[in-house]
Amino acid sequence: MSNVLTVFAALTAGLTFANPASPSSSQQRLDCPNDAALTAGMNPTLAHVRYLADDALGGRAAGTIGARCAAQYIANQFEAIGIPAAGPDGSYFQGFPIRAGAVLGGENILRTPQSSYTVSEDWIPYGYSGSGAATGVLLYGGDGINRPGQPNNEYATLDITGRIVVVEDGDLASPASRALQTGAHFKASVAAGRNASGMLILLSEGRALPDLFGEIRAALRIPVAAVRGEAAERIRQAARNAERAALVASVQPRSVEARNVAALIPGSDPTLADEVVIIGAHYDHLGLGGEGSLAPEAYGEIHNGADDNASGMSGLIEIARRLAEGDRRPARSVLFLAFTAEEKGLWGSSHYVRNPILPIEQSIAMLNLDMIGRLEGRTLTVLGVGTAEEWTDVLRAANQATAEPLSIATAPDGFGASDHSSFYGEGLPVLHFFSNTHVDYHRPSDDWEKVDYEGLDQIVDLVSEVALDVAGVAGSDERIALTPIPPDAALAHGQDPSASTSGGYGPYLGTIPDMVPVDFGLRLTGVREGSPAADGGILSGDIVVEFGGSEVGDIYAYTYALQAHEPGDSVEIVLLRGGERVTVTVVLGDRR
Repeated sequence: MSNVLTVFAALTAGLTFANPASPSSSQQRLDCPNDAALTAGMNPTLAHVRYLADDALGGRAAGTIGARCAAQYIANQFEAIGIPAAGPDGSYFQGFPIRAGAVLGGENILRTPQSSYTVSEDWIPYGYSGSGAATGVLLYGGDGINRPGQPNNEYATLDITGRIVVVEDGDLASPASRALQTGAHFKASVAAGRNASGMLILLSEGRALPDLFGEIRAALRIPVAAVRGEAAERIRQAARNAERAALVASVQPRSVEARNVAALIPGSDPTLADEVVIIGAHYDHLGLGGEGSLAPEAYGEIHNGADDNASGMSGLIEIARRLAEGDRRPARSVLFLAFTAEEKGLWGSSHYVRNPILPIEQSIAMLNLDMIGRLEGRTLTVLGVGTAEEWTDVLRAANQATAEPLSIATAPDGFGASDHSSFYGEGLPVLHFFSNTHVDYHRPSDDWEKVDYEGLDQIVDLVSEVALDVAGVAGSDERIALTPIPPDAALAHGQDPSASTSGGYGPYLGTIPDMVPVDFGLRLTGVREGSPAADGGILSGDIVVEFGGSEVGDIYAYTYALQAHEPGDSVEIVLLRGGERVTVTVVLGDRR
């Protein structure tokens, strides 16, 4: 086991067994770092970032011990402020299971008549490999890439039905390419769709065997494995000679409990207390890198995520303090939500809207804080002002009410790559506060010393004023009634698979996917008005199970199927709607 895997195993060991009833018992059991020692004498806003972004928390990847310590710290802060717990059974925690990689099962075999190969040394199944056996003739397929319109496009013509296909890793014609079709998962998905019985990926010289611990993709229908070194050369020759082989893969998904944190200030006005203003931020980050990191060479290094999103979490805690301890008491109830697994695809907030602690229909707005720690005198961006008619006026008035008004840029869209998107998908007006990206974004260098805590305090001032304007103040007759505006045609950043590939070019459908895995297919959080999806009759809540004749088991298969088409193509899409299969025909648009 590599050092990286050892660290990851230590970070996640035992999580499924811990279910403490109180913060104090969890603190003792987890042996989390001492926050008082780490943050003594610091500005409170910076102190939260300092603790959450400490190396001891290991980058706070969802489902790890570091994330559990972060959740405990947040709960302790709410308790110290005096804000009651809002989670189930009187706790601060809303737990739910998440996929936390995979482990090898009992039997994994790769052999040819001449050789047997050692698992974890010569070869290993991918974490998304199907579990089962493939026995038959090996077929060499070059790099396994279909290149339509190009000469010598042999792979597309091969009959791979029932064969164990052997292909090279990456793109032989363009070794530096990172295009979608060069990935092992894409190649294996295509092979499964062409009825291959299994696939072996031959790693290039020096490449390590893949890591199962970080895998979150669903299992494919066929066994898929990586082979390296001398074993790869022997398998390559065996495939060219059309020799027989046996491939047996046993991969077991691993689940741990992830936790949202919830605390509630009850409304002070009896006639309004049932109405809820939600203020949220995510506290997870990328752990040791890997998927999502913009520094792939730094895999295994701790990504502390001080700005993303220890800064937003710090802001949430300090807004909670101001609303709980200030002279102006909120008339409506205010629910503070700290989300986990945002970096995996908004899993924590998606879980909340499906399993709300307080009824969604009683929630009137959601304010989201994500990356608010690098203001540094620059303009603050506030997204979502187009989700309610009153937002622009509310934001302007709140800004003028602060001691140091900010320069603010606004954008109308309520969908985007953070947790507010989950709530806008349920029809709530949202605002998303964001101080912009920087050179340390999603890299190990995003450390607490670089956070602009004075700018963060300014943003806390602003959001506190917005929250009080929306919640209303006890003893005041002024009441804001927000008028929600449904999703418009503004483009989502990072939430539509048609926008997340090919650099913004290619086919456009206009769907907003729910990134939380379902048993089969891809559930849609929303559909953009005026988009090809809307014109074709696709609805929010539909589950896509087939796209253009290709099965859609998850978001990856959906993206692959979408990118196999061109703008202007007419595509049949099969949906599950209320348990019934519905087929619609959509003409794809153009992302240009």
